[in-house]
Amino acid sequence: MKIVLAYSGGLDTSVALKWLQEKYDAEVITYTADIGQGIDLEKIREKALKSGAKEAIVEDVREEFIKDYVFPALKAGALYEGKYPLATALGRPLIAKKIVEIAKKKKAEAVAHGCTGKGNDQVRFELTFMALAPGLKVIAPAREWEFRSREEEIEYAREKGIEVEATRESPYSIDRNLWGVSIECGILEDPEKEPPEDAYQITSPPEKSPSPTYVEIEFRKGIPVAIDSKKLDPVKIVEKLNQIGGKYGIGRIDMVEDRVVGIKSREIYEAPAAVILHTCRDALESLVLDKESRLFRTLISQKYAELTYYGWWFSPLKEALDAFIDKLLENLTGKTRVKLWGGKAEVVSRTSPYSLYKEDLATYSEKDIFDHKASEGFIKLWGLPLKVRGEIQPPQ
Repeated sequence: MKIVLAYSGGLDTSVALKWLQEKYDAEVITYTADIGQGIDLEKIREKALKSGAKEAIVEDVREEFIKDYVFPALKAGALYEGKYPLATALGRPLIAKKIVEIAKKKKAEAVAHGCTGKGNDQVRFELTFMALAPGLKVIAPAREWEFRSREEEIEYAREKGIEVEATRESPYSIDRNLWGVSIECGILEDPEKEPPEDAYQITSPPEKSPSPTYVEIEFRKGIPVAIDSKKLDPVKIVEKLNQIGGKYGIGRIDMVEDRVVGIKSREIYEAPAAVILHTCRDALESLVLDKESRLFRTLISQKYAELTYYGWWFSPLKEALDAFIDKLLENLTGKTRVKLWGGKAEVVSRTSPYSLYKEDLATYSEKDIFDHKASEGFIKLWGLPLKVRGEIQPPQ
C-alpha cells in the first residue's frame, strides 16, 4: 500500500509516519508545504527520510497560498464570527489539494493527516480529499492509534529511533503561516485568564509600540497591489505589513469560537497584515458600494467565512460566491491611508476613481446642493406604515 502523508515534522506526524508503515505495511510519501510558517524545508525533508519515508516532498507554495486562497477571502471580507481572518483554515485546502495531486501522480491508494478527532483541521483536510479525489482512502492515525498521551507518543518515537525535539515543550499549540498565527492550549484554555505575553509570537505589546506611523495601501479590484506607492508581489505585501504591524501590536485577537465539531474553544490569534488589510478594504468599500449592495455583501462575507472554516472551500457554493464577489467588487479600486499606533489600525483617508461620495451633497457649507425641501415628502412616504398602524392601533 502506498500512502501520502501531510507531514509537518512535529511529534504527531513523525509518529504517524512510522505507525502507518507498521500498521498498513505501507510505503509512505510525505508532503510538506511552506506557506510561511518559517520552517527549514531541507531539515524537514531529511527528518522524514531518516524516519523511514519512501520519498519526502517539500514545496514552497507561499505565492499560491496568498494569491489563490488568502486574497480571495480578503476580497470577500471573510472573517469567521466577525473576528478570525481564517489563517489556518485557508492553508488546509491548499495542502490537501497538493496531497491529492501527488497521490494521483504517484498512484497512491490512500492519503493521511495527523489531526486529532476534536479539531477543525481533520474536517478541512478530509472534505478537500472527498471533493477532489473521492476514491482515495483517508487515514487519520491520531483517531485510530493506541497512544493516549503525548508522553506515550514520545516513548514510541524513542523506541523507533525517531528524532524527538527538546523535551521542554511549549505549553502552547501553535500553527503559523503568512496570514496569521493560531495559538491555543495551556493557560489559554481558561477563558477567565488574560493571555500571558509569552503566548504571542510575532507582535509586540501594544502599549510599548513606537510613535504612530502611516501606511498607504493601494487596491485593484479588491486585491492589494502596492504599499506607499511601491508595487509589490502578494507575498511581499503580507510580509511587509506583518513586520510593520507586528511592531505596533496590531492583529491580536482573543476569542471564544465555535468549532466545526460543536465545542467552544478559546483561541488567540496574531494577524497584523490581515487586520490592516481588512480594515483598509472595508474603508475603500464604503466609498464604492451603494447601501443595499454593502448590506448584502455582509451576508455573503459571513457565509464565505463559514464555508472556509467548515472545510467547504472546494464547493459549488463557494465557487459561486467568488463569482458574485468578483462582479460586486469590480470597482473596489483605490487607496487607503492607515495610521498604526498602540495596537490599532485607523484609516485616516480613502480615495477611489469609482467613489460614490459627493462632497456637494454631503456638505453643510455654502457648496450644499441637496434639496432639503424634498425630505418632507420622503419622510411622509417612508413613515406611512407607522402612521397607519398608529391610527388603527394607538400606543397603549
